[in-house]
Amino acid sequence: MSRSTRKWSLITESNPKSPISESYRMLRTGVEYAGVDEPVDLMMVTSCRAGEGKSTTSANVAVTFAQAGQRVLLIDADMRKPSQHHIFGLSNRSGLTGVLNGRFGLEQGIQETAVNGLDVLTAGQTPPNPSEMLGSKAMSSLLELAKSRYDRVIIDTPPIMAVTDAHIVAGKCDGVLLVIDSGKVKSDVARKAKASLENAGSRILGVVLNNVDRSSGDGYYYYYYGGDEGQKA
Repeated sequence: MSRSTRKWSLITESNPKSPISESYRMLRTGVEYAGVDEPVDLMMVTSCRAGEGKSTTSANVAVTFAQAGQRVLLIDADMRKPSQHHIFGLSNRSGLTGVLNGRFGLEQGIQETAVNGLDVLTAGQTPPNPSEMLGSKAMSSLLELAKSRYDRVIIDTPPIMAVTDAHIVAGKCDGVLLVIDSGKVKSDVARKAKASLENAGSRILGVVLNNVDRSSGDGYYYYYYGGDEGQKA
């Protein structure tokens, strides 16, 4: 990924005053409101299918929480098609896979980013059994340890409709953000994805509608949370 592409992917860092960055901050605020009565210390971000922007959303939301003074850990649990090491320009040699199979401790796997307060645990090398690793006791222990050390833990998972990985992780989280590309995903697919998450026992914090036509006045992101209309950027 080129430097210019990384800057666009991580716009909350490269251009924090942009309208899109403000949209991410509004999204952060929505998550905080959703956690007033039930804390959202451990949050998962997924999508219906690949290419909808879940990894970019995960990264930028993580940046906004760090910019607000929180200590944040972003975990790339998309072991099949990891992206966070590209977005942040990090090594992917050690990472989640290495921690789960005991090759590294959590502290050895985590990498600092250029954003103050934000650390990343990249996916690491692709294992032959991602679903089993994500559903393991080692994963549960890792998440509990991460929660004890960070104010906010955000997990980027594979698409919910693609493999079982996201269902497995969802059951371990306090809430889920579902990212939907308005130009790619039909409403029936989005409803199936939402139902799939609910069947997995997930608490859906909101839906991020990505790539909305700005000329329509709807903005870049639309956030729906807690059963009420969210905010438009």
